[in-house]
Amino acid sequence: MRVTVFSTKSYDRSFLDEANAAAGSRHEMRYIEARLTEESVALAAGADAVCAFVNDVLSGPVLETLAGDGTRLIALRSAGFNHVDLARAAELGLSVARVPAYSPDAVAEHTVALILSLNRKIHRAYARVREGNFALEGLLGFDLCGRTAGIVGAGKIGLAVARILKGFGCRVLVHDPAPSPELSVIGAEEASLEELLSQSDIVTLHCPLTPETHHLIDCNALARMKRGVMLINTGRGALVDTVALIDGLKSGAIGYLGLDVYEEEGDLFFENLSDKVLQDDIFARLLTFPNVLITGHQAFFTAEAMAEIARTTIENLTTFEGTGVPANPVELSA
Repeated sequence: MRVTVFSTKSYDRSFLDEANAAAGSRHEMRYIEARLTEESVALAAGADAVCAFVNDVLSGPVLETLAGDGTRLIALRSAGFNHVDLARAAELGLSVARVPAYSPDAVAEHTVALILSLNRKIHRAYARVREGNFALEGLLGFDLCGRTAGIVGAGKIGLAVARILKGFGCRVLVHDPAPSPELSVIGAEEASLEELLSQSDIVTLHCPLTPETHHLIDCNALARMKRGVMLINTGRGALVDTVALIDGLKSGAIGYLGLDVYEEEGDLFFENLSDKVLQDDIFARLLTFPNVLITGHQAFFTAEAMAEIARTTIENLTTFEGTGVPANPVELSA
């Protein structure tokens, strides 16, 4: 198949080429550094499939152009698909595939890294020591052992986080509409969202972004949490209302904030903007708080995860080429 790959970095090329070679190099991969948007979609003309990432725009107009130019498959290099107009894709006869699970441990371990770094103020200590400042004032942390951690979303990532935090001696509360039987094996407790928010010292988000979970954490949710709560989001940016987070940080309602995703990250993340002035005033405000730690959507970024993303993407392409249905389709009802 002729495949146009958007939002491509050097590491994407490396892993995809390796996976394609392992499959017999049957696909012709064309790599584009630009994001897929209405302005760049013409670059995919003539491609049988388009391979897109989380910040690519797969709106109705983009999909219409792709279908009109002969594209038949949208192969996502991600588990999430909220950036795809699935209804319009179905109307146009476009199949959509995804990578349903690549490395839950990668995201779970990054989540816990944010928790530990914020708690023990590793990011601030690192900067101090490099400047010759070895004072401990302002670096006081707390023992995780005995604390209550609340996990919203008990998919593979949420369960992996639960296992790790139980290992630290935390009491773990989990909220999920369809809780896994594995929770009892891990020793985690099922809880309503209200119970979880009111009892947890740490709240970490691992649920999908849906109309029901959009801005799940807003000013009302923050009002129900313990004062000084630690909030972590490595799920989807729009799970939280960023303006409400800023208000919570200013008032002290939020004591620690760790983010690997951001609602308006499309114009920021995955690019080197170090020589430019940030135009996003809300994001810039977040960076002014000493108790905020932000990483640029890197929780998934391990060698194991990248290899699995590439392998599954090539599998989706190959299966679609042979049967007309990708190995991991996204259905409209999803």
